[in-house]
Amino acid sequence: MNELSSPGALGGGAGGGLDLSCIRTIDGVDVRGKRVLVRVDFNVPIEGGAVADVTRITRVLPTIAKLAREGAKVIVLSHLGRPKGVISPETSLRPVAQKMQELMPGTTVRFIGDCIGEEAKRGIGALNPGDVAVLENVRFYPAEEKNDPGFAKRLAAHGDLYVDDAFSSAHRAHASIEAITEFLPAYAGLLMMAEITALGEALEKPERPVTAIVGGAKISTKIEVLTNLVARMDMLVVGGGMANTFLLAQGGKIGASLCEPDFVAIAQNIMARAERSGCEVVLPSDVVVAREIKPGADWQVCPVGEVPAGAMILDFGPESVADLKRRLASVRTVLWNGPLGAFETAPFGAATFALAREVARLTKEGKLVSVAGGGDTVRALNAAEVASDFSYVSTAGGAFLEWLGGHELPAVLALARSGARAACG
Repeated sequence: MNELSSPGALGGGAGGGLDLSCIRTIDGVDVRGKRVLVRVDFNVPIEGGAVADVTRITRVLPTIAKLAREGAKVIVLSHLGRPKGVISPETSLRPVAQKMQELMPGTTVRFIGDCIGEEAKRGIGALNPGDVAVLENVRFYPAEEKNDPGFAKRLAAHGDLYVDDAFSSAHRAHASIEAITEFLPAYAGLLMMAEITALGEALEKPERPVTAIVGGAKISTKIEVLTNLVARMDMLVVGGGMANTFLLAQGGKIGASLCEPDFVAIAQNIMARAERSGCEVVLPSDVVVAREIKPGADWQVCPVGEVPAGAMILDFGPESVADLKRRLASVRTVLWNGPLGAFETAPFGAATFALAREVARLTKEGKLVSVAGGGDTVRALNAAEVASDFSYVSTAGGAFLEWLGGHELPAVLALARSGARAACG
């Protein structure tokens, strides 16, 4: 058995009391001639009938290529969009299969127009060792999202073993993610293992001091994340629109800034919890403000206590950025989810980009372990051209937030249970 090298990774909520060292990897598994079902997340943008962004495809190609190279008949399972059980060409995986063929020259990639039934059975039966088949969208069947064991069993009938390489869907208790592991030996793919290892080590057993940078528009969407992190971090940097609610909770003037007055008490509770836990909550001391969010808008820098009545806080100011850089000099681990400001519109991404470049520099110098995740975060790091310099950048959105919030991840638990059953004979 090939097991996870870091026992208990993701154990703070995600493990649910299970020893996650039971999770088996695909390294050393004999797959020659076997039918290997690989669950991936190919929920990619389709424009004009073609894949518009290949990121999620390229991230799992190493797992698919390894299995094919070792002689497996690789059968890919995925969802695309939210068809709600209705078959539609807009949510078909056919364009994904076509793109995979382009990305895997020399490998036969077939598209099969169903994920169960006779068409799927015939298509899989025609595969040769080393071939790859992409089955049609599993969400064309309502039973998928209901985690129906009968549907899972029909999917499992296509394979001899199951590999989950879809961490970005790990928070979904769906048939092709959770229930299917009851019918086949289950293993973690290369991307899944990389996510589990990187995220688990950063949250569960980080090198200290450890800092979390959490941004985003609304505190209401990240209450559990913030509550969990202040009990684990040495320092929490709050940015984005969320910071405005925290500033208001401290009695600050925030002008016309995005804010959630109804969550002031919750912000105060989070700060009190942080103080009890020995976690320092860091908010901006100066901010960039403007009266509208658009390129070329007039803007100014002012202390947080002097925001004009009609102005909006749209970014951290230069003094705040300088302070964060000084603090990072003594930090050893950084978790990042969410930008500091409205980075999509210049110049309100200056603080996010400056901090990202500093984290990247310290990481490259071996002084920092940096883990980032979430859609806006990844876009911001790409805009700053530093994503490749971070220790690890997760492609997961919802699963990343669930993990940060200390929640159990059904896919991870299912892999652990499968491994535990095998270990017990």
